[in-house]
Amino acid sequence: MGINGWFVAVVAVALAFGLYLSWTAGRIDRLHVRIAAAKAALDAQLVRRASVTLELATSGLLDPATSVLLAGAAHEAREAEPAERELAESDLTRALRAALTEPEHLAALRDDPGGAHLLAELGASMRRAAMARRFHNDAVRATQAVRRQRLVRYLRLAGHAPMPPTFEMDDPSADGFGLESATL
Repeated sequence: MGINGWFVAVVAVALAFGLYLSWTAGRIDRLHVRIAAAKAALDAQLVRRASVTLELATSGLLDPATSVLLAGAAHEAREAEPAERELAESDLTRALRAALTEPEHLAALRDDPGGAHLLAELGASMRRAAMARRFHNDAVRATQAVRRQRLVRYLRLAGHAPMPPTFEMDDPSADGFGLESATL
């Protein structure tokens, strides 16, 4: 192979390497866009869960102490700063667990048409929030896996974007609260 052959081979390898780097950088960008969309969906579902909880707390169907507990936790979850959001959402889950684990209270709520509707809405919002969190965390893990690759780190293909964190909170399924039978 002559000098022209070597030159063509080097240019071809450099071009292929450049295309690979460009594709990888584009993939990282698409993963970050996916995370942003998943984060927005998660935020919407968490706000919905807090809103339904607040609606249940102010419905008059619960005893005053339980209403205050749920209303306070729901308000804190809705107003939490991003740094405290995971803790506030976990606190809301714990408040819901404390308020809705008594079978006699759930039975009384189910017997009331408004209560049955609110329980069904709460169960659905809890399932959607858990699913949105799962999608968000899956997108974050995929992005983290690509960004941990040695070549991506060395060549800074992610630019200056911070490494995205997962969203961790206590979110047992709605079935864990006995809300699976609260559908209308």
